[in-house]
Amino acid sequence: MERPERLDLQSADGAQLNLDALYQIAPSCFTEATDPKTGKIKRVVNFDLLRQLLGDDTVEDATEAYEFNWVGKQEAHAEVLRPINKTLRPVKKDSVDWDNTQNLYIEGDNLEVLKLLQKSYLGKVKMIYIDPPYNTGNDFVYHDDSSRSQEEEDLAAGNIDELGNRYRKNTDSNGRFHSEWCSMIYARLMVARSLLTEDGVIFISIGVEELATLKNICNEVFGENNFVEVFSWVKTSTPPSLAVKSRKTNEYILCYEKNKNNIKYNGELLDGGDQPLLNTGNAESVLTFPKDKVIFKPKAFPNGVYEPYCKDRVSLLDRIEIIDGKATTDFRLKGEFKWTQSFFDEEVKNGTTFIIKTDNLSVRFIREGEGYKRPTNFIKEKITSPVIDKPGVGVGTNETASSYLTSLMDGKNVFSYPKPVSLIKYLTNFICKDSDIVMDFFSGSGTTADAVWRYNVENKEVALKYILVQLPENLDENLKTADANSKELLLNGIQLLDRINKPHKLTELAKYRLAKTIDSIKQDNPDCQMDLGFRVFRIDESNFEDVERTPKEYNQDQLDLFLNNVKSDRTDLDLLFGCMLDWGVKLSLPMSSEEVDGKMIYTVNEGDLVACFAEKVTDSVVKAMADKQPLRVIFRDSCFEQDADKINIYETFKQLLDWSDKDVEKNIRVI
Repeated sequence: MERPERLDLQSADGAQLNLDALYQIAPSCFTEATDPKTGKIKRVVNFDLLRQLLGDDTVEDATEAYEFNWVGKQEAHAEVLRPINKTLRPVKKDSVDWDNTQNLYIEGDNLEVLKLLQKSYLGKVKMIYIDPPYNTGNDFVYHDDSSRSQEEEDLAAGNIDELGNRYRKNTDSNGRFHSEWCSMIYARLMVARSLLTEDGVIFISIGVEELATLKNICNEVFGENNFVEVFSWVKTSTPPSLAVKSRKTNEYILCYEKNKNNIKYNGELLDGGDQPLLNTGNAESVLTFPKDKVIFKPKAFPNGVYEPYCKDRVSLLDRIEIIDGKATTDFRLKGEFKWTQSFFDEEVKNGTTFIIKTDNLSVRFIREGEGYKRPTNFIKEKITSPVIDKPGVGVGTNETASSYLTSLMDGKNVFSYPKPVSLIKYLTNFICKDSDIVMDFFSGSGTTADAVWRYNVENKEVALKYILVQLPENLDENLKTADANSKELLLNGIQLLDRINKPHKLTELAKYRLAKTIDSIKQDNPDCQMDLGFRVFRIDESNFEDVERTPKEYNQDQLDLFLNNVKSDRTDLDLLFGCMLDWGVKLSLPMSSEEVDGKMIYTVNEGDLVACFAEKVTDSVVKAMADKQPLRVIFRDSCFEQDADKINIYETFKQLLDWSDKDVEKNIRVI
C-alpha cells in the first residue's frame, strides 16, 4: 500500500484549473509526460493535436488582431495562475454565532483570498456584487507588481502597510494610471469567474471614468456573448450645483453571466401579474396550502386568529393564526379550483406562490418568474418593490445610504459614498433563491451582508449566504493623503474605534456595522430564527515552517522542523481550517469536537472531514474517528511515534470502514 498523500498546503494552481477545464472539452488533445520537477508522470497538452482540433481558427504572432491590451497585462495574467502559500486563520472572538452561522467575513488582500477559496468554492457562488475603486485619482488601488522583490516593495513608500498588504492611492500623475487599475481588476475578475456557478451572475458598480475600460476587460474575462446589461443607477438626488461641465446623477452597474442562459430576471412586480386559482363552473374541491407559500394581505388579514368560515365561493376549513401576512400552520380551502391537489403540489415544488388579497378568500397564484417585469436598465430613485409582501420601498441613493449608516454607527458618518442596502437587495432578487451564496470581495462597509440578511427577512422561503472580503486598510495611513471630506470621515471612524477599543482598520468598522445590523434586525423581528451571524477569517502566512532546504543549508538546530513543522503560534482550529481550504471543504460547514483519551477530535459536517492533531493517538481515538464514517481524515505527523504506527492506523480504518488500499490513499492525509 502506498502512503496517503500530503495536502498541497497552498492555493489552487490556476494553470492546472485551466488544464482541467480544457480536458473536459478536449481530452483527445492530452497526452502524458514526465514532470522534470517531480519525476512523476503527468497529463499535458499536445499543441499539435489541439491545433488540428481547432482547424483554421487559430492564430500565432498575428500582426493585427482585435484585442484590448495595456502595460502589465502579461504579468497580471501570470499572477492569476501563480499559487500562493498562505492560509485563512479563524478569528473566533470577532465572529458572531460562530457555531451556527454559514456566513463568512474574510480580512485580507482579495486576490489572495480568492485564490485560497478556489478549492472550496469553485463553481459554488451564485452572485457576485462588487463596488471596486473607480480610479478617480483619489481612491486606493491594490498594487500587484510581483516582478519586484519584497525588499523593493518595502522601500516603495506608501505601497505597503504593516501587515504586508500592498495598496496605494492611484493618482493621475502616475505614468501607469490606467494600466495599474486594469491589472488590478483583471486579475481579480479572472479568479472570481471560476467561483461562479454555471448560471451565476456578476454585478460591478463603476463610475464613468473606467466604464468603457471595465467593459473591455469583462468582455475578455467573461466573454462578449455573456454580457447582459449596463444598468444605470441614480446615485444622488442632489448633484453638485457647481459642476463645470455636467451634474452627475448616475453611476453604472455592469452585468455579465458566466454562461448566458434563458433565466428571466425578477424586476418590478407586475400590476395584476397574479392569476386566479378559482374557475367558476368547476366542481368544488379541497386544496391543502403550505403555510410558507401563501401571503395574506395585512389590510384584509391583520394579525390574529381566524376561525373556519365561508364567504362568496370559498371556505376556510381550518382554524388559523396569521402573523405578518403568513399563516403559522398549513391550512385547507374549499372552492371551485382549477387544479387538483397533485397538480397544485407540483406547482408548489416548481416555485409557485399564492396571494389572498381580500377576506372573500379569492386565492391567486404567481408562477416563479412570471409575476415580475424584467428590470429596466434605468434604476430610478423610486421603483416598485420586487418584494411581494411589502409596499413600494424604492431603491435609495448615496444620501439615503449615508443617513442609514450614520444611524447604525452611533450617529457618526464614517463611510464614503456607500451603496444603499435597497440597491443590492434589488439586484439580489434578479437571480438568487433558496440557499445561494452571494459574494462581495470589495465589501467596504459591509452593505452586501446587510442586504442579504434583510432580503432573507423579507423572503422567508430563502436562506441566502454571503462571503465578504475586505483589505484591513489602515485608517491612520489613509488619513495622511486624504482630502478634506475623506479626512472628516476617517477621523469619525478613528474616534468610534477608540471608543470601542478596536484597531484603526476599515474591517473593524465594517464588523461593528454588521453587529449593529444584527441588533437592528432582531429588534424589528424579535421572533426571527434566521442565520444572523458571521465567521471571521484573516489571511496569514502558511501554518507551516518552510523546510524546503538543500542538504548544505541544514544545521542541527533545524532538524526538529522535520518532526514538527507547525508554527508555534498556530492552534488546532488554524490547522483544521487550513486543511479544509486545502482539501476543498467549505469554511461555513458546522463542526463539533470531542475528547477521547485526552486527545481532541474535530468533526466537520458530521463526517465530511474528521481530524486529530494531538501527539501519539491511541487505538480508542482512531476507533472514535472511524465511528463517524468520515469521508476525509486528517492527522499530523506528530500523531505517530514511528512509521509502524501509521501503518497500524491505516489498517484499522480499512477494517472498521471496509476500505481498500485505494480508499486509504484517497481519504487520509497527513500534514
